[in-house]
Amino acid sequence: MPKITVERVIHDLTKLYPGAKCTLDFDTPLQLLVATILSAQCTDARVNIVTKTLFKKYHTPQDYLSVPLSELEQDIFSCGTYRMKARAIRESMHRIITEFHGQVPRTMEEMLTLRGVGRKTAAIVLDCSYGVIAGIPVDTHVTRVSKRLGLTRHTEQAKIERDLMKQTPKEEWVHLSHLLVAHGRMTCKAPTPKCEECVFKAICPSSRARKNVHNI
Repeated sequence: MPKITVERVIHDLTKLYPGAKCTLDFDTPLQLLVATILSAQCTDARVNIVTKTLFKKYHTPQDYLSVPLSELEQDIFSCGTYRMKARAIRESMHRIITEFHGQVPRTMEEMLTLRGVGRKTAAIVLDCSYGVIAGIPVDTHVTRVSKRLGLTRHTEQAKIERDLMKQTPKEEWVHLSHLLVAHGRMTCKAPTPKCEECVFKAICPSSRARKNVHNI
């Protein structure tokens, strides 16, 4: 059975999802930072519902610090783990004001100093806001799909990212992530993937449909 390569994945999934991109709604780097913090263990669709109202109320880093913490918690309540996320947002805003002159940082190293920001969030914000490619965003979809396709054996986010970075041209890093997320949402779902509908069903090492595919 031929091995699936990142090149093949990018080629085939780009045909399937030509418009694959970040699905969080935002207009500014600050908005995207907040949205990605809120998206932890929450769907992008839910985050977009919340931020539609949130971004009309909060425009600057100072705005998030000018209301009681309880008010911010209430405003983001439906995104889940709202207490933790509210504190992460507030502490990040304070650091942005005191350390970065009120601007969302433009490097991975600086982004990682913000509370609630890991490599996934930082990579998304840097690429989608500034066009800076600094990593591959690895979320639950990327973890699941890349493992099923045999692109990695690992389950740890950092190790998965390293595996994918080694195999992928830097200019495709974030694009690959968007493609894997799209495929994870549409076809390679958890817990039950739609293997019969998958473009990789004949060669995927995890395919439940491969045994029904002839002339492999």
